[in-house]
Formats: sequence, structure tokens, C-alpha cells
Amino acid sequence: MLNVGALKAAGLGERANGFFQAAWIVTDLNAAIDRWSKTFGVGPFFVFDHIQLDGLLHRGSAAQCDMSAALAQAGDFQIELICQHCNRPSPYRDVFAAGQEGFHHLGVFTPDYDRELAVYTDRGFAVAAQGAVGPMRFAYVDTMQVAGFMVEVMEENEAFRGAFHLVAQAAQGWNGERPIRGAADLGF
Repeated sequence: MLNVGALKAAGLGERANGFFQAAWIVTDLNAAIDRWSKTFGVGPFFVFDHIQLDGLLHRGSAAQCDMSAALAQAGDFQIELICQHCNRPSPYRDVFAAGQEGFHHLGVFTPDYDRELAVYTDRGFAVAAQGAVGPMRFAYVDTMQVAGFMVEVMEENEAFRGAFHLVAQAAQGWNGERPIRGAADLGF
């Protein structure tokens, strides 16, 4: 259950105002995109296949994770759908076993990654995983016990800021055509 109020009660209220992304774990990316497009009119989705996660650590140990993701915009929120292709330990498998789906995290995009991450760790929240996607560092903070979901902290940078802007622009006035698009449409 989504419980942003619990994060505010834990002293993270200022963080809750910076969330821009909501993410779900899915078992079939194309089927999930189809459901979101047809049910909610959300799209288009930009698909990043088999994302290269650099320097991935899961619970402090070196890890590998074969996953793909799709991004779309719904109003003020970016929607992320994540499909893990392997069954290795990951922040996704921490919450959902293979074959299960559901809400996973809220994301914050910050110009001061180290400070933002320290806000959570200084309050005793564990880092479930961290690494990088190209120039962007990210960390999944395990806030499951207080909020029922994780928080993803992403380091703001020009390339991803531009890509996220293009995702949002594509959603404006979207007429349902080409619900699935490639990362190349965003310059990746």
C-alpha cells in the first residue's frame, strides 16, 4: 500500500514533495504497456531494453541484473514499468518474487545525490541497491517498513533531464499512436 504519509512521519516530508516518478514491477513489458495505454490512456512508452547497470551493488555486494524498463508521462508523474528478466537478487526481487507484479517505488531526481541519499541513510534506512546508468547514479532506499514501497534517488544530469523532458512532451496531446517507442527516440 502506498503510504507517503509514513515517510512524512519519519521526518522525510520535504522529500515527499520532490517525487516525480512512480514505478511498477511487471512480468511482461509489452503487455503492461498495452494495459496502461488502453486502460488509462498513458503513453507513449519509451522502452529501454536490457539496461546496462554499472557498478551495481545489492545489499552491499556486487550484483548483476538483466532488466528492461519503459517510461511514459501521466500528468505530473513519470510512469516507469520494470521487467526483470533474470532471477538474481535485486531491489526488484526484494519486493516481488519472479512472476509477481505490483507497485515498487517512488523516484526523486536530485542535483545533490549524496546529500539526498544521506537524508535517508542518516535516518536509518538501508540502501537496497546502488549503481549507475551511464552518467546517472541511482540508489534504491528500503523504506518498505514505513511506507510499503522503496524510494529511488537519481542523480540529476543534463542527458537524463533532457530525456525525461522529451518523455513528458511526447505525452502532451498523445493520440494513442505508436504506444511503444524505442530509447533511440530519446537520443539513447
